[in-house]
Amino acid sequence: MKRVVITGMGAITPIGLNVEEYWDGLKNGKTGFGEITQFDTTEYKAKLAASVKGFDAKEYMDFKSAKRMELFSQYAVAAAKEAFAQSGIDMEKEDPYRVGCSVGSGVGSLQAIEREHKKLLEKGPSRINLLLVPLMITNMATGNISIQLGLKGKSINVVTACATGTHSIGEAYRTIQCGDADVMVAGGTEACITPICISGFSSLTALSFSEDPARCSIPFDKERNGFVIGEGSGIMVLEEYEHAVNRGANILAEIVGYGATSDAYHITSPAEDGMGAAMAMTKAMEEAGVSTQDIRYINAHGTSTHHNDLFETRAIRKVFGEQADKLMVNSTKSMIGHLLGAAGAVEAIACILQMNHSYIHQTVGYRVPDEECDLNYVTEHGVEADIRYAMSNSLAFGGHNATLIFKKTV
Repeated sequence: MKRVVITGMGAITPIGLNVEEYWDGLKNGKTGFGEITQFDTTEYKAKLAASVKGFDAKEYMDFKSAKRMELFSQYAVAAAKEAFAQSGIDMEKEDPYRVGCSVGSGVGSLQAIEREHKKLLEKGPSRINLLLVPLMITNMATGNISIQLGLKGKSINVVTACATGTHSIGEAYRTIQCGDADVMVAGGTEACITPICISGFSSLTALSFSEDPARCSIPFDKERNGFVIGEGSGIMVLEEYEHAVNRGANILAEIVGYGATSDAYHITSPAEDGMGAAMAMTKAMEEAGVSTQDIRYINAHGTSTHHNDLFETRAIRKVFGEQADKLMVNSTKSMIGHLLGAAGAVEAIACILQMNHSYIHQTVGYRVPDEECDLNYVTEHGVEADIRYAMSNSLAFGGHNATLIFKKTV
């Protein structure tokens, strides 16, 4: 199997519009939470979200292209262009059919659906936007990236709810491993701070109804009461190792393990014993050829819901045993909220940034210990630490579990 490395990264997040700003926010404990401004929340229980601030699509693409994309696609194209630029890939020197794209979105454009449904009810079917379908469907992030960058290889759209970003990277990794591509642009994107989305998750009692930005997304804290929806995109350029070396690329990290399982238990709740998540972590470690002693850091799914944080803690303990007490575990969602289909991708980027800067960011907002969530969640402040491997977990509605392991190369 071929080795796979990362040569470029791009990010649009609630705490920064590029990777440099994102890292600055992470290391300084910046949070992106604030009042929802996309619509009037007077009748809604959830009042807060983690919105992207200051994004202007025209800074990343021409006006006509921007008009033909919904926000989730715009975020993806912007992040992909940053990642591609960092990678230094010159498409004039590449076989375009060996360069592909694997970028997923959990829900696509709910904005387009809401907007056109209102028009349907008020003005009739003849007034529906002729571009409604290509604006709203989730695969258009991959499609638009491929068009913008000239990628003619495998183009796929993995949709596994909150595990979408991690699975998208994992499947791109597999694509290169087996020789179907030399380069894959991979990650996730989401922009769904909309009335129907907030209402739906509120009905599930999955969202935090806190109106305090400092106490809304508090993973592993005993007073946690739900997640906060975020938005943005995380994109990586994955490349076959020899291909990267031959063109003199700057290698940021290597992907060495990928595990994917299903709880086969419940449509919204993780398995209570954490076995599905535990097996994803185990499979990833087996592929990476590492032991529990080799893993010192885990970027947890850590949503700030009661069940997720408890059952993920159980899963980590199941896999690591006594070694679990020596781990550093944090949740990036404590600063940027839950980006749903983009979560795993922006968190994977956080893993690589932390490895390469030898610094583990704080789980921000944590105050009240929970006796059942008893790991080291890096709660007081960030920690300087030289780590060789980073593990990133994503767990999703439907029972989808995905784990990636990254190896430091710089």
